[in-house]
Amino acid sequence: MGMQMIANRPASHRHVLLVVIVLFGVAIGCRRDTATVEKPAEDSAASQSDAEPTVYVPQAYEATADELLAACLTPEEASEGWVRLFDGHTLFGWDIAGNANWRIEDGTLVADQGEVSLLCTSIPWADYELSVQFKVTPTTNSGVFLRTPLEVDDPGSDCYEVNIAPDDNPFPTASVVQRQKVDVQQKFDTWRTMNMVLRGDQLTVRLDGEVVCEYTDPEPLAAGRIGLQKNSGRIEFRDVKLRPLGLESMLGEGLDGWKTYPEMSGEFKRTDEGGLRVKGGKTQLETEKRFADFNLLAEYQMDEPTSNSGIFFRCIPGDELMGYECQVSNEIIDGNPLKPADCGVGGIFRRQDARIVAGKPKQKNVILLTTRGPRIAAWVNGLQVSDVTDDRDPDENPRRGLRLDPGTIMIQGHDETTDATYSQLKIKSLDTP
Repeated sequence: MGMQMIANRPASHRHVLLVVIVLFGVAIGCRRDTATVEKPAEDSAASQSDAEPTVYVPQAYEATADELLAACLTPEEASEGWVRLFDGHTLFGWDIAGNANWRIEDGTLVADQGEVSLLCTSIPWADYELSVQFKVTPTTNSGVFLRTPLEVDDPGSDCYEVNIAPDDNPFPTASVVQRQKVDVQQKFDTWRTMNMVLRGDQLTVRLDGEVVCEYTDPEPLAAGRIGLQKNSGRIEFRDVKLRPLGLESMLGEGLDGWKTYPEMSGEFKRTDEGGLRVKGGKTQLETEKRFADFNLLAEYQMDEPTSNSGIFFRCIPGDELMGYECQVSNEIIDGNPLKPADCGVGGIFRRQDARIVAGKPKQKNVILLTTRGPRIAAWVNGLQVSDVTDDRDPDENPRRGLRLDPGTIMIQGHDETTDATYSQLKIKSLDTP
């Protein structure tokens, strides 16, 4: 099949190594070590039957501000909702299951030794378009896993595995393992592009621009992670990008669907171009609907570097900005994007500062905010800047503890210096009906 089952590994290999690598920020000018992760030297006991298997420890990669900002997408891509899942320099936003030597070489994810392993996004996704470039050798067996758990027992029921495998495999490249076979000739030592669109029960796979697989699942899977597999041989991945599907505008006629607070000092107005402008003082604009889990796309512009706004979510309805806050502030300290002045755009206030301020004054910037239970993540201009798990005790008030219950979304006017225009506000609820 397309993979050697993790559950069927020998008992000595059944241990799962789960490593969550979180990069909170690094100093400008630091050097990024791109050396591969070396496996430990074998000792004389390695040949004994009771010897422990080699353990590969992923390197804690760092990146300069310039390297990270270069990973931002074009304004057109970001405005369409595209984000990078792999920034080319770090493993921020990824978890690892299985003991393989995943590493970064020249902006590429590489693995070629060790056990069967999945490199998975920390965030689960449901409906999306995913684009991945990959390169293989004649001995490569790998795959792209969709709606997957971190550990897979059976790819025929646990996930959708879009296989990357030789032509003589029961499910060659671009097939969906144990679900649908296609006949596509494998190419070695050359970069190929796989594009997958997953919407409800429909999965479409394009290889180098050509539709090669269309699969309909009679029992579609729920949301899950995206996984890149190392099974056997050498596998390389790069340019891993995703665009969530199904987002709808939150901006209708006037301020329909929103609750205003005219007693507060700031004001909200619709622009001639159809956007939303907040200006002039502390205020809030609150949705009538409530959301717990969602994908939210916000395109904003603030001309002054010190202007401050925010997107509050899972709020206590009718209360004053009583929710989690995704910060909207481009302000930095001493001209250093790695030093946010106030949490940083895309940071989750009082939970995690943005690892880099990727938004800039006097231009449109795009935030993609996603929530899944206690997990919260945000991308700015296509670059992931936060990845938070709220492990506090449950509380109705998210300022005091974990709130999973649906709440309203509020757009904030912070103070008299606030002047922000939101040209897009789109959302897709991920709550179970």
